[in-house]
Amino acid sequence: MSPIFDFFLDPYRNTPGILIVLEGLAFFFGIASVWYAKKEHIWVYPTGLVATIITVYLLYRAHYFGDMMMNVYYSVMSVYGWWNWARKKNHKTVVRISRTNTREKGIGFGFFVLTMLVTYFVYLGFGYELEWANYIDIFTSGVFFTAMWYMAIKKLENWTLWIFADLITVPLYAYRGLGMLSLQYLIFTILAIQGYFAWKKYLDNNPQTAKE
Repeated sequence: MSPIFDFFLDPYRNTPGILIVLEGLAFFFGIASVWYAKKEHIWVYPTGLVATIITVYLLYRAHYFGDMMMNVYYSVMSVYGWWNWARKKNHKTVVRISRTNTREKGIGFGFFVLTMLVTYFVYLGFGYELEWANYIDIFTSGVFFTAMWYMAIKKLENWTLWIFADLITVPLYAYRGLGMLSLQYLIFTILAIQGYFAWKKYLDNNPQTAKE
């Protein structure tokens, strides 16, 4: 068998079938969620919730507590985002695609730092011995959560953060031997690039909403 197939299949040879099924479901719903986000469709949130809840369980079993906390945050922020995207006034959507202002950049940086601190103390709370990969995990957790908040309020910059953190996560999961998750984040990266250009095109065609 080729090295590529070995890379993706070897970690699953002794894995219980139910866990493989769950990871496959998380893979499918995760990609569906990013696809809906690119289309600015509210189904980004219910599909994302399915993916994150399953992923929380899988990561807890694998003792990747930083990633687990990131997905717990995703679940909470998905509920908020779902509510925020659904809001309407006079039959018109309240929250529209725009760029971040100075205040939102500051709040985003605050979320970034707070998430890293929380993730770090989660590792310590579980008595986990931190290695270099865990510190990368802590950093990307901060980036991902900030991106999730920016998506919830429909800011173009959410895609920039997704792309940046996805590119870090692809080789990180490959290093850990998690081939399916590494492939998933590679697909996330491609969809995030498409999402950025789709949302930017909307802003170019509707410049009055860019600073809302």
